[in-house]
Amino acid sequence: MIAFTAAIEPLRLANRTTGRKLYEWHLYSADGLTAEASNGVRVNVEQSFRDAPNMDAVVVCAGVDVQLIDHRDLISVVRRLTKFGASPGAVCTGTYVLAQAGLLDGYRCTIHWENRPGIRADFPDLDIGEELFEIDRDRFTCAGGVAAADMMLSLIKRDHGEAVSSAVTDQLIHHRIREASERQRMDMRTRLGVADPKLLRVISLMERSIERPLTIAEFARGVALSPRQLERLFLKHLGTSPNRHYIKIRLDHAGQLLRQTRMPVLDVAMASGFNSASYFSQSYLDHFGHSPSSERKAAA
Repeated sequence: MIAFTAAIEPLRLANRTTGRKLYEWHLYSADGLTAEASNGVRVNVEQSFRDAPNMDAVVVCAGVDVQLIDHRDLISVVRRLTKFGASPGAVCTGTYVLAQAGLLDGYRCTIHWENRPGIRADFPDLDIGEELFEIDRDRFTCAGGVAAADMMLSLIKRDHGEAVSSAVTDQLIHHRIREASERQRMDMRTRLGVADPKLLRVISLMERSIERPLTIAEFARGVALSPRQLERLFLKHLGTSPNRHYIKIRLDHAGQLLRQTRMPVLDVAMASGFNSASYFSQSYLDHFGHSPSSERKAAA
């Protein structure tokens, strides 16, 4: 819902601030009936997306569990509209639908950080980054949330100039249009509530070394510490050991793959740095309170 409204409101305000009808939008759902968001808010639509006429742009908005839905009808419609000149775009996990449609092949795109492991597993050749949003020629995608507003403000700036986009930004009390290259997630220092540079460097490396794990000794050498010194650093600032924190990172990654992909559990274990299926299952059970197979069944 937040990505949906953040995409539409800048267009409404562009019309309001200029006194001109710069933009017009129409809403469609699978069956032409009211669509309910995950927060329970219902949105009225005009008709089924199968009846959508040709238009300048088509924007796919999707939410959680996008990979579990059959999008064949929507894909057919988006391909048809694109063929007849519409620029295809997406907010939040709508990127997944465009990828399924083959409309992002050869284009740079982005998606919400939580869904990046899943879409990379399903579309390994996709050029997908970590940016807030991507505008690549006539394709535009964003990470969701309020990043949809930044993307639309950038499109307004491109189409109607900085004066209009600045006026809309002021109306939104948004202060500035964030650059596409800005981080999706909070700075690690803020997210973890720690400031020690060596600790932050090690955790950053842990998050980048999931499929092929490094040893704690290797992490320690990378910041000129002994394993014992690194152990004390983790205990002091995070109240846990480096090994436990590292396993948590890898298990969180595994959970995303189990929920977002159809990868076999063994493949998920390997992609998360576990060479033993039994060790992976026991670690997952200890951390989350249920097994990987239970996670997969719940997602299905």
